[in-house]
Amino acid sequence: MRRSYLGEFEEVVLLTVAVLAEGAYGVAITDELDRQTGRTVSISAVHAALHRLEEKGMLKSHLGDATAERGGRRKRLFSVTVLGSRTLHDIRAVRQQLWDSISPQGLPVVSL
Repeated sequence: MRRSYLGEFEEVVLLTVAVLAEGAYGVAITDELDRQTGRTVSISAVHAALHRLEEKGMLKSHLGDATAERGGRRKRLFSVTVLGSRTLHDIRAVRQQLWDSISPQGLPVVSL
């Protein structure tokens, strides 16, 4: 199987879709990214990342029902695929292995 790599932004977008579960659509993802990371991102950057992740097979989408608050327009809802889940778990494992490999003197002490 060919390994897919993600940039940091794609990774946090994919994680945010997982966090939001069934409520993952463009505006909700943008708002959650801002809330979770403190980074202000544009809706167009989020849509571009969602499109790339869908092309890579890590997300799938479908149109939800029309809602009155959107003037009858439907939301495109996203969910993580098995490949997306596997990729996130792989990334987490690699990062944990790296953290576990740092010696006590490898990083300066930082108070959080």
